[in-house]
Amino acid sequence: MIRQIFGILVGIVLGLGVLPASASTTISALRVGPEPEQTRLVFDLSAAPQYSYFTIDDNLPHRLVIDFKDTKLAVNLATVPTNSLLINKIRTSKPATPGGTRVVIELTQKLTPKLFALTPKDQFGHRLVVDLPGQSIQRSEQVLSVDQLQQRKVTIAIDAGHGGNDPGSIGPTGLQEKRVVLSIAKALAEMINADPGMQAYLIRSGDYYVGLRGRSRKAEEINADLLVSIHADAFTSPKPRGASVWVLSTRRANTELGRLLEDKERLGDVLAGIDSSEAEQNNQLQRMLAGMQLDSIMTIGYEAAKEVVGELAKVTQMHKREPQHASFAVLTAGNVPSMLVETGFISNPAEEKLLASNKHQQQLARAIYNGIRAHFIRKPPDGTSFATSRAIEHVVKRGESLSLIAQRYNTSVAAIKQHNKLNSDTLRVGQKLQIPSSR
Repeated sequence: MIRQIFGILVGIVLGLGVLPASASTTISALRVGPEPEQTRLVFDLSAAPQYSYFTIDDNLPHRLVIDFKDTKLAVNLATVPTNSLLINKIRTSKPATPGGTRVVIELTQKLTPKLFALTPKDQFGHRLVVDLPGQSIQRSEQVLSVDQLQQRKVTIAIDAGHGGNDPGSIGPTGLQEKRVVLSIAKALAEMINADPGMQAYLIRSGDYYVGLRGRSRKAEEINADLLVSIHADAFTSPKPRGASVWVLSTRRANTELGRLLEDKERLGDVLAGIDSSEAEQNNQLQRMLAGMQLDSIMTIGYEAAKEVVGELAKVTQMHKREPQHASFAVLTAGNVPSMLVETGFISNPAEEKLLASNKHQQQLARAIYNGIRAHFIRKPPDGTSFATSRAIEHVVKRGESLSLIAQRYNTSVAAIKQHNKLNSDTLRVGQKLQIPSSR
């Protein structure tokens, strides 16, 4: 009997030894994110990837072939959206080794890909990142390109937050932040470009992701006078509502909401497969803060933000009635004043409905535009038409005095009286004054 049992056990062991081994790693998802200058693919895996790759360029189509060892594919590649000018098709082919997976990316042009693995971070597991360099999206013809920007118009870089694989916050009915803020950004750009003294450049003109450092870097490349990043707020409770405007702080925000927003902002890079530690970001920020011009840059950003807050208060409820401070990465362009506008809480059901409304989006864009314009009329950059124009028209409002108006436009009561041929300090509501340039 014992021998029989032993024989059965041996047979079972031997039988197990000849069973085909199951793949130890699974590809659970594939995300494709076209960006202006590259396309990033991110494979989500259950374990660290064992892979090799090669390109085929001697016949068409150009191909990038990735071989995953001991890996099974749990993704229907035919359903993965690409939307990239660099990719024709993503498919499988016969694996190089038993139990493996071969992924073939058919390309529209010859290129040199970059592949690297990322270890688990936050809620994300192991990833393989594939960067394909080259123009990946077609910018909308409705917005200015870099080549169309004119010298010494007041230039505003407009950053619509999130995009692509990163939807941002999502409202109770499924409204995505990335779509709302892009609509507001485009409306703002149209208003600015209709102003003869201003021009706008949309950092993100479509549904794709741009890295946080890439957003501030683009504002620097176009020599923007101001960077405005547009977002829609969210919180763990549906109760908070109202707009707010944030400017750069030399320290991390010290409020719960500020910390939550900063963490949400960094999540976008994680979703896109960008692996940048908080320590690295803080070191970069500290190096940037060493610049002697930082105080001036921060002051300009704060003053412009105050104007925008005042205008937003006319069209929507405010969560904060003064500019708030935080160390958002998108605000850390070394020589460009910046602000981040939270247009409302998309997590609040009533405000989500408002943010979905084209009328409200237009009102928010108009308020931001009015605030920006008021700031640059009051303190125009050197060489711009705002700086060289002889006078600015001001319509007197209730409670205003000559001294308050002179202070706002950085001029003197005597200059205003002389320019407008006034014999007294008395003003009437609705009276139009020509404000002489302070330069």
